[in-house]
Amino acid sequence: MKNFNDLDRIAVAMYDEKSDMLKTFINSTRQGYPIEKYEFKLSDCYTLNRLAKEGVYRVIDDIPDSIIASSPHSDWLLKQGYYSSFTVPIYDNGHFLGMIFFDSVKSAAFSSKIQRDLLMYSSLINMIISEEISAVRSIVTSAKVAREISNLRDFETGAHLERMARFARIIALELAESHNLSDEFIEHLYLFAPLHDIGKIGIPDKILLKPGKFDEAEITIMKGHVTKGVELVEKILGGFALTHLPDSIILKNIIGCHHEFLDGSGYPHGLRGDEIPIEARIVTASDIYDALTSVRPYKKAWSPDSAIDELTSMVRQGKLDPDCIQAIRKRLPDLVDITSKFAEIK
Repeated sequence: MKNFNDLDRIAVAMYDEKSDMLKTFINSTRQGYPIEKYEFKLSDCYTLNRLAKEGVYRVIDDIPDSIIASSPHSDWLLKQGYYSSFTVPIYDNGHFLGMIFFDSVKSAAFSSKIQRDLLMYSSLINMIISEEISAVRSIVTSAKVAREISNLRDFETGAHLERMARFARIIALELAESHNLSDEFIEHLYLFAPLHDIGKIGIPDKILLKPGKFDEAEITIMKGHVTKGVELVEKILGGFALTHLPDSIILKNIIGCHHEFLDGSGYPHGLRGDEIPIEARIVTASDIYDALTSVRPYKKAWSPDSAIDELTSMVRQGKLDPDCIQAIRKRLPDLVDITSKFAEIK
């Protein structure tokens, strides 16, 4: 930024109201290394929580003298050699959206004039992020409305969609380093994951809600929900003039490839191995895990350990990504916690 020679870092963290988590999202770091794939409960941080609720900003002129190494974030901040910071909360129509962090290796770098100038830039950043989030929400909301208008009565409840999206995010966080997944990618994966089966709104109820097994003709029709889903989302993107949205490809990959298996036995294209985008492989693992551990009209819920055994068997068969299943195994306590927090309402 012009006239901000002492500015060494700009970062944006996004807020998830349902979990009260503030999550790293995007950053531009001049030196050192950025903090990524990190989240914490906003209510656990008094000062940032106050900023969010009151809409005020914060200046720290001497970070080493003001902050104690008591968390991964504060440890990182001190190790990077930052001496001053300027923190600004951002909103979308009055709804708290997240935080913008400005940092400098120079002490007292944020004078009153610099603060005024950065507030102007913060407004521009706020506007850009709000527009992107609004675009994503428009897609998600439109798809949800389409489901409701079509009176979709599948067993894919809101709780199921919430769980599998959060499972997908956990898997992605575990794979972030090995697969070079950015915070922005992970956030969009989380937002788009619940739309994986949106094409089912185009499947007749007599097939979708059939209690018994499908015959060959019905299986063919049922498999058509993938293509129908991609077509629906393309229409939504076109209707909102969002075909240019860079991360729309993540959405289309999730919908179009979440029934593909690594051995080529999936559908609709019989893709193999790395031909299947990582976002689709993550969603497939998340969806199957939740299906196994949930009650269905035709089965009881499996235990988490039994579900892991089945997923491992599918890895041995060459169907599922072993890295995704290893991530589930590693973070199983977190998945169990999500299952408990977002249980079905009886």
